[in-house]
Amino acid sequence: IRLIRGLQICRLHNILDIAAEHGLRLFVPSTIGAFGPTSPRNPTPDLCVQRPRTIYGVSKVHAELMGEYYHHRYGLDFRCLRYPGIISADSQPGGGTTDYAVQIFHDAVKTSKFECNLKPDTRLPMMYIDDCLRATLEVMEAPAESLSMRTYNINAMSFTPEELANEVQKQLPDLQVTYEIDSVRQAIADSWPMNFDDSNARNDWGWKHDYDLPELVQTMLNFIGSDSRIAQAN
Repeated sequence: IRLIRGLQICRLHNILDIAAEHGLRLFVPSTIGAFGPTSPRNPTPDLCVQRPRTIYGVSKVHAELMGEYYHHRYGLDFRCLRYPGIISADSQPGGGTTDYAVQIFHDAVKTSKFECNLKPDTRLPMMYIDDCLRATLEVMEAPAESLSMRTYNINAMSFTPEELANEVQKQLPDLQVTYEIDSVRQAIADSWPMNFDDSNARNDWGWKHDYDLPELVQTMLNFIGSDSRIAQAN
């Protein structure tokens, strides 16, 4: 993992050099993982203490700071968004800390049973993929003079596993939810923001999310339910 992250950091430096040399506009994604247990968690502002305890988070903080350095030193038009947990029906969950919020939909449709590896009251910021993609396009299209900073939090909703399960059960009341806590994932979640303050993004370039929790649940169940019915028919 250290080797992979080291290679990614070297590649980032190369990209920064090329972008600065050719006057390009550069976007680099960041994450809630860029914060740590000493950061304010509810809400977490754009500018505060960042001391992540994962190599994933450390590499993201490095990318943020390098991009901002190149902006101030060389005039690079660097732009960066810190994404919350991203929820999509188009890809399978990969075992990440926020991936329970994707897995629950697959399990609810296929088996009506879901085992969550986080505590039921673990609150984390989340976003549906359509909002994520639109935010990325909007920040890249925003006039440079409208940006008061180069790295922004963006958010849509913040919920716990219990709140998400309750919303899913409104549509699928047979869903059974149990909790088997993964201590590693729980420790990571407990060090991450509970809620993002994205007021700067909303004020500077007009960011506004479309999907709240009820819309998210309905959309995900529609997509995954349709895929499941097609698979059964085939």
